[in-house]
Amino acid sequence: MSHPHHAYLPAAGRDFLLPLYDPLVKLLGADRARKKLFDQAGVQPQHRILDIGCGTGTFAVAIKSWLPNADVVGLDPDPKAVARGRRKADRAAVSIRFDEGFANAMPYPDASFDRVFSSLMFHHLPHDAKLPTLQEICRVLKPGGSLHLLDFEQEGAHCHNPLARWLHSSERLRDNRSERIMSWMREAGLVEPEVVDSDQPIYGKIVYIAARAPR
Repeated sequence: MSHPHHAYLPAAGRDFLLPLYDPLVKLLGADRARKKLFDQAGVQPQHRILDIGCGTGTFAVAIKSWLPNADVVGLDPDPKAVARGRRKADRAAVSIRFDEGFANAMPYPDASFDRVFSSLMFHHLPHDAKLPTLQEICRVLKPGGSLHLLDFEQEGAHCHNPLARWLHSSERLRDNRSERIMSWMREAGLVEPEVVDSDQPIYGKIVYIAARAPR
């Protein structure tokens, strides 16, 4: 799928760093955070699940291992990351559909999914793609289906953690605060957005936010 008018930030920030992405996020505890996100979502075996910004497919493959009968789809604009995800699924002997595409222009019909996950992806989006992405999520969710989002919460220049201050200095994290994200969720048509939990790992504050599509 070609989107010549779109640009994207690769999972590791640079293409040549992609082989380091999986061991780095594992070292930083992302696997534990994603399992917590999954546990919050109340996923059922018959559900159809979408992981947007799936990167190299680690979370999608984990979901399929936890719920072998669920229908799992991963979406990412980076063809190299998607290719890694497909190889990872093959090695794990699980069936996952990986699509190349953008979260603000998803290639799926309305009301296609019971759950949508966004895991440490939302901050990668440029400012003008954040609301359209949430609108697309609302569109592809089935009535009453839910979005479960895990991401960094921008802590500002006065954060005392040097690693977090460096990681959070990105311009794309400037408005990545829970209240702002929930405001966009409401504007996109999602209902009952709430901060489910938060954590403070070594790389800075992360928040877990959930919302659902209207019934």
